[in-house]
Amino acid sequence: MVDTLILGIPSKGRLQEATMTYFERAGLKIAKKGGARDYRGVIKGLDDVEVAFLSASEIAGELAAGTVHLGVTGMDLVHEKIADPDATTVSVAPLNFGFADVVVAVPDSWIDVQTMHDLDDVAAGFRARHGRRMRLATKYVRLTRNFFRAHGVADYRIVESLGATEGAPASGAADLIVDITTTGSTLSANHLRILSDGVILKSEATLVASRQAEWAGNAAGALKAMLSRIAAQDRAASIFEVRTAIGEQTKTFREVSDLFGCTAPFGAVAGQGSLVLHVEKARIWELTDWLRARGATSITIGELTYVLDGSAEAFSPVFDALDIS
Repeated sequence: MVDTLILGIPSKGRLQEATMTYFERAGLKIAKKGGARDYRGVIKGLDDVEVAFLSASEIAGELAAGTVHLGVTGMDLVHEKIADPDATTVSVAPLNFGFADVVVAVPDSWIDVQTMHDLDDVAAGFRARHGRRMRLATKYVRLTRNFFRAHGVADYRIVESLGATEGAPASGAADLIVDITTTGSTLSANHLRILSDGVILKSEATLVASRQAEWAGNAAGALKAMLSRIAAQDRAASIFEVRTAIGEQTKTFREVSDLFGCTAPFGAVAGQGSLVLHVEKARIWELTDWLRARGATSITIGELTYVLDGSAEAFSPVFDALDIS
């Protein structure tokens, strides 16, 4: 169907595994149509969604073109591949994996270069000393140019990296680099150091929607269904359910609501004198200690799978941005 929602997810590796796990936790199980080598898939139970397995870089490009509605990719690629990402895409949700920083790194031997201002000073005199402009190796051409322009650094030449960027200074192909890093260990192993103000972008895998795609009836409905399940799983992951029997349940609920921000999803009293509470995980032991000090002798604490409590309304700005009613 022409208004089927197309979801782009990474086609291989840890990013694909983490993405599929993320969706499965939300009750959105992805299956390939024709086996492990197929590049098209479905989400079981959602007929109006087709999954496209693409590289993370391709997903960013397809979002810009509007040929996929929704995709999982790194924000580094969104900002590198798309000229005006805010006008073209909407960030729906960070996924808490695929972390990487885009950074400016210089050789350890450049002891006088600690900041971008220092780098500007070096660039200005580089041509006089070496007879050429300072060379910078990177795969992130757009991000580099924008960042260096913002810091007033102009006298350099980009050497587009096709291989392992961190090895470019040691091989003599470049003088410094802009690259991604997670721990910085690879940079250190290559005797490189991140400038103190040289973090261009902190990136992670993100669910991103395209403003360029056609959000017709079925695609819009599929998006709402998907985000409702994601919100229900995210809410469940953040809270515990507490059950206890305690006198004056209504009075107790008012107190714990004020003190601990608890909610009573089924009213102050549920069942035969049982108080059922939802509380943020970080406050669980504070709450149970408080209840026991007030006479609660039996308390159960349970994890939840999904909580449908209106938390999906947090995605309203996404629907507004995509003009979905």
